[in-house]
Amino acid sequence: MAKTTAPPEPTRPLRRDAQRNRDALLAAASDAFAREGLDASLEAIARQAGLAIGTLYRHFPTRFDLVQQAYGEKLQAWLDAAEASAAAADAWQGFGGYLETLCELQADDSGMNDLASMHLPLPDFVAGKLRRIRDLTQAIVDNAHEQGTLRPDVTRQDLAFVIWAHSRIAAATRDVAPEAWRRHLHLMLDAFRAGHTSTLPVPPMTQAQVDQAMINLGSANSPAD
Repeated sequence: MAKTTAPPEPTRPLRRDAQRNRDALLAAASDAFAREGLDASLEAIARQAGLAIGTLYRHFPTRFDLVQQAYGEKLQAWLDAAEASAAAADAWQGFGGYLETLCELQADDSGMNDLASMHLPLPDFVAGKLRRIRDLTQAIVDNAHEQGTLRPDVTRQDLAFVIWAHSRIAAATRDVAPEAWRRHLHLMLDAFRAGHTSTLPVPPMTQAQVDQAMINLGSANSPAD
C-alpha cells in the first residue's frame, strides 16, 4: 500500500459529477465502517453509493485511503480531546474527560473501535496523528500521577483495557442500552482513582506487549483491499 504523509488533496477541483461520486462513496463508507468495522466490503460500499467498484478505486486507490478520508473528523476530535485534557488544570478531570470522549467516539462506530484498538497498515498521516495522541495520553497519565489523583501503579498501557473492553460492551449493548458503556467506564474510573487500592497481582503490560496484542487484533480482523 502506498504511504501518504498528508491527507491527499485533489490538485484541481473535481468536476461536479466526480465530486458527487466522491461524496457518495464517503457517506456510504462512513455508514458501512460504523456498522461493520474497517473490514466492511468495498464492493458493498460502492453498491450503496450507486457506483461501480472501479469508481471507488479511482477516488481511493486503497482501503486505507478511504479510511483516512472517512475518519478525518473523528481522528481530529480525538486529537483535540487529548490536547485539551493534557492541558487541563485538574488532572483527574482531564483524565476522566479524555476517556469519556474517546469512548463516545467509539460507542456507535465499529470502525473507530478498530482504529483505537488495533495496529493497522494506516497511511503515514493517520499513523502520525495516532503517535501524537499516544504522547498526549502519556502526558495525561503523568499529570494525574503528579497531582496524586491517579493510583501510582496505573500506566498508560493499562488504558488499553478500557478501549478493548469498551469496544465489546458497545457492540453488545448498542441496540439494547446504548448508554450502558458509561456505567462501565465510571466503574473503571473508580478503580483507577488513587485511594483505597489493593496490590495488583501482575505487573502492567509493556508497550511491546500492548503493541503485539493490537497487532493480533488487527490480524484477526485484517481487511482485504
